This record gives sequence, structure tokens and C-alpha cells, in this order.
Amino acid sequence: MPNRLANETSPYLLQHKDNPVDWYPWGPEALERAKAEDKPILVSIGYSACHWCHVMEHESFEDHRIAQQMNDLFVNVKVDREERPDLDSIYMSAVQAMTGHGGWPLNAFLTPDGVPFYGGTYFPPEDRHGMPSFPKVMEAVADAYRNRRDAIEENAEQLRAYLEGATRVTPRPGDLSPEILDRAFRGLRRSFDPEHGGFGAAPKFPQPANLEFLLRFWKRTGEDSAAEVVRLTLDEMACGGIYDQLGGGFARYAVDAIWLVPHFEKMLYDNAQLARIYLDAYRAFGDDLYRRIATETLEYVAREMTSPEGGFYSTQDADSEGHEGKFYVWTPDEIEAVLGPDDAALVGRYYGVTRHGNFEGTNILHVQRPAEEVAAEEGLEVGAYVARLEAARAKLFAAREERVHPGRDEKILTSWNGLMLRAFAEGSRVLDRSDFRQIAERNAAFLLDTLRQDGRLLRTYKDGQAKLNGYLEDYAFLIDGLIALYQATFQRRWIDEAAALTETMVSEFADEQGNGFYDTGTHHEALVTRPRDLQDGATPAGNSVAADVLLRLATMTANDEYARRAGRVLAMMAAPMAEQPVGFGRFLCALDIHLATPKEVALAGDRADPALDTLAAAVYRRYEPNVVLGFADPADSTIAERLPFLANRPPRDGRATAYVCERFACLPPVTDPADLAIQLEQGTGVSWQEL
Repeated sequence: MPNRLANETSPYLLQHKDNPVDWYPWGPEALERAKAEDKPILVSIGYSACHWCHVMEHESFEDHRIAQQMNDLFVNVKVDREERPDLDSIYMSAVQAMTGHGGWPLNAFLTPDGVPFYGGTYFPPEDRHGMPSFPKVMEAVADAYRNRRDAIEENAEQLRAYLEGATRVTPRPGDLSPEILDRAFRGLRRSFDPEHGGFGAAPKFPQPANLEFLLRFWKRTGEDSAAEVVRLTLDEMACGGIYDQLGGGFARYAVDAIWLVPHFEKMLYDNAQLARIYLDAYRAFGDDLYRRIATETLEYVAREMTSPEGGFYSTQDADSEGHEGKFYVWTPDEIEAVLGPDDAALVGRYYGVTRHGNFEGTNILHVQRPAEEVAAEEGLEVGAYVARLEAARAKLFAAREERVHPGRDEKILTSWNGLMLRAFAEGSRVLDRSDFRQIAERNAAFLLDTLRQDGRLLRTYKDGQAKLNGYLEDYAFLIDGLIALYQATFQRRWIDEAAALTETMVSEFADEQGNGFYDTGTHHEALVTRPRDLQDGATPAGNSVAADVLLRLATMTANDEYARRAGRVLAMMAAPMAEQPVGFGRFLCALDIHLATPKEVALAGDRADPALDTLAAAVYRRYEPNVVLGFADPADSTIAERLPFLANRPPRDGRATAYVCERFACLPPVTDPADLAIQLEQGTGVSWQEL
């Protein structure tokens, strides 16, 4: 008989609806029962693509004996960390403080009022490898709660004080100078793997925010070694098994240091950020590899991760048919059955296919050698060989589509959608893909129409139901995407929506002391503490993206208060950015914006004139991370009230015209894309009278 989770929409919670555990979703019903029965709460947190979460479910939560013990001793609560990042943050911090490590599944034991007093991650069903069994842990916790209540309550109060202190404490503000960027570059350079790219050793994560900072640093300083870090990392990832060589898109991380063997789950947020860094690298260096990877990644999301309503799904699982990676791997015989012996041999040499394999006797496709090298060995002309490779890829992809696909988490999260919205918006211009623009516009309309209620954002949508309060990251990431969409389409709606959401973000989430933003809004339920994330991880911190969008909107809207707020956020992060750059990539990008002289590019003319798009293409063709772009629409008499940098920017002689300005110093208007490119390259240099 299904438990209470059967009424939820989260795929992760629904995976547990038939467990014999008497699961509750997080909410007042569970807390009230714990108080009424004076029972501790077991809160178990995970997500649908989490391998070890599945393992613990099969081993323990589906076991009737263990489930009965859970039901007898605790009020049991299941949480999807992607729906409730606030709970995940609070209880992960507590478990890390208690045990020195964290991860998922996360299992925390709480007092009836929600204060943690013990916890851990994965527990096996019996004693194993030095780990106590889950039944043994539960019995010990329940015994302590019954018989040593004073010690439990003392420990809980200590953890409450620790959590509240961790939320209140902010780093000491420091001066914001280019020296922070210099120190951060040197720190990242020290952790760089010069052989295989990336940072650190196995397991190796892509870290796109750090790559974005390094690309910005190269643009700012001309430091070639910063470009080398970015290029080697992007090259190695694009050729590795972490990239899906047939279907496009990236897995979450590589379990090794050489990007070969991935943890096969695919996350929307990774692919959004990686698509953008490949787009930027293509603009910076002109390498067609980067264009191809960005294109294929966005095409993968459009094909496999987009809902009929226009939202983007969250994840694809690592497992299919009960085996990790089974959907993606190949044997030589399987390839030959699809391609025939001749093409199978050619493709196998390019993708490193062998009889013994590289993953549990099978092969993860990866680019082992350049096509030019393999073609030369085979005595083939490179163009002809590449054409055969492409035809073979298409056949292998079609054959793979007949396999049992990995599970897909089809909930739609506002924040992750905001990240992908920006990627599609920018990709539409950089790659000249009108279909990507349509995907971005449809996504933005869906989010604003469906995941907003009474002016405030909601967190998640699935099966026709939008719910849960939006978090800081939901606002900041969506604003980020809407700014990009306005600049890609020149449709005023998107910048108006971004401005409105920014006002709500400030009123709902700003720390009253001026020290950045909380993760939860003023209308959110009261928890043990009000969390505040001040470190970039797999997704950027809400605070770093909030600072980023406030700075860009300050330039576009002439709202100096936005710039002051962003400056205060960055000032309190000055020391961490310089000393621990690996965890502050997006903060460093925002600092680069803060220290830069932004270029304001105003385009004017007839929206239907192809020459207007030609001028816009001249902007998007270049890597100019600190450009803000707007359209001085002659048909919109109030656009300059929203975006003052568009004031007094008429088309010249009836032709599409571009104006380039830096802090009130403007160059003469131009109508030729080549002249615009020169102005972007050189900057204003000499201050011209503002026109």
C-alpha cells in the first residue's frame, strides 16, 4: 500500500512511495506527530539521480524488518534536496560539523522541533567495512533519546547555536582591487592539472564558474597561461567520456583524473553552465570544436530535457536496467552489428574501442586520437574520414535510442531553468539559431506564467502543479536568464520582468544589516536557522549571482543602489575570493564586472531591418563579457526610462545604428558592423562628447 509520498510530485519522493516505511514529506504534520508522540525525527535527504540513495533504498527502506524498526522508533521524513535546498543546507552543515564529512543520502536525526542531534550519510543494512549497520545506529539513537535525554538536548542546543552562528557570521569586509583577481588566478593555477586539465585529482568536476573567471582574467590581463588552463580543460573534457560523444551533453563528473569514466548522471545545471563556457571559448578563440560542443549540448537539452510546456527537466539517472552506465557503453560486437566490420574498425580506432574495454568489460566512447592522425594511418583524406565518422555517429545514436533509457527526473526547478534559459538565449545569437531563441522565449514565458504567484516565484513544477516558495537562487538565476534573453531578442518584456523580480528579490531576501542575502525569503517558514550560502559549488551561490545581476542592472538602469548592494556582497567576500578561489568562481566573475569599465552598446533602428541583426551579430561574435546591450526602439517612447543608456540614440539617416559608450564617454555612432567591431576592440580611449 503506498505511503504518504504518493501524493507528492517529486520523482525522488515518488520513488519511495511504495516503501514499507511510513514516510512523511517535510511539513507540519510530521513535526506535530513527533511532538505529540515525543519521538525523534529521522529526515532522509537525497535526489533522484543519486546512486547511493538508490542503494540505501533497496537495502534498507524496502526491507520490511528495517522499515518496521524505523516506524516504531521515529517519525520518518523524506526530502528531495533539489526541491528543498534550505533543509539540505541546514542538515548537511550539521552532519558535517558532527562527522567531518557529508554527502547523499543524508540521514539526520532531529528533536521534535527540528533541531539535529546526530546524523550521517549512507548506512549499510549490516555492519560492513568498519561502518555500523543502519539498524544498530537507529537503536543507539532511539536508546539515547529515551534514556539520555539531557545529553541529546544539550547536543541539539550546541548544534542549534553552531548553525545560527554560521548563518550570522560574515567575513570581514575588505578592499576590492584587481589584486584579489591576481591572487585568485595564482591559486587556481596551482591546483590546475597541466596534463589532463581541470583542477585537483580524482574525482574531477568540470567547475565551469572557475573556467569562466579564468577566461575573464585572460581578457582583462592578456595572461596566456589563463587561456591555456581554459583551453586544455575544455579540450580534454570534450574528448573524454564525461562528454556523451553520441548524444551530446556532459555527465556530472569523472571518477578518474583523465575525464574518461563518468558518473553517468546528467544534470541540467552542469549542461547549462558548460554550454555557456564553450560558447564563450568559441567567441574568444574561434575554435570550431567549442562551437560544436556548445551546439550539441544545447541540442541534447532541446531533444531530451525539455517538457511539452517549455520547461527544462532536472536530471537523467546514471542507471538503466539496474546498471550504471549501461545505456552509454558499447562492446566491439555491438558496434559492428550496427556499422559493419569496416566502419566499426575505423570508428573504434577513433573512439578507443577495444576488446577488453575501459569500463567493466565495455567501452565508454572517447576521442583517443585526432581524426587527422587516424585518417593518415588509414590512408584516407581527412574530410572523407570525418564524413564517415559523422555518418557512423548518427547510426550508433539511432541504435542507442532503441535501448532502455535512463530514468529522468521531470520536475522543473526555477533556478536551474534560469541557468539554461541564459545558455539558450546566448546560444541563439552566438550560433545564429532561431530555434534556440524560440526555446528560450517559450521557457521564460512558462516560468513567469506558471511558477509565479502573487508576484513571488515558486520553486518547482511537475504534473501540472507548481509549489514551494522560491529561494534566492530561483530569483537570481531567473533574472540572469531574463537579462540575457532581453539582450538576445530586444523584447522589452524580458527586461521589465527582470527588473520587477529584482525588486522582489531585494525586499524578500536582503539581510537587514546590508551583508548580502539570505537563501530564504521573509515569507518562508521558520526553520532552525535562516540559511545563507556564501560559496559557489556545482551551482553558483545565490549571493554571487545576485551580485552579478545587480551590477549589470545597475549599468543598464542607472540604479546606483543596486551597485552599492552588490559591492557590499563582494566586499565581505574579498578574503575568501583571494585565498580560496576554487570555491568562489562566480563571485570572482562578479568582482571582475565590478572592477571593469562596462561597455554600453545601444542599437537603434527598425526591428525588422536585417541590418540591426547584423550589428547585434558583431557584438555577439566577440568575447566581451562586460558588454551590456540594448535596443533603442523608436516605437517605444518610454524605453529610456527603463534603460537610460538608450536615451537619445536615434538611427542615423534611417539606417540601423550602434552607439558604444563607457561611463558617459561615447564614440561616434556607426552603421557598419566592421566599424562596430573596431570600437569594441579599442574601447572609447578618448572621451567623446556624449551624443
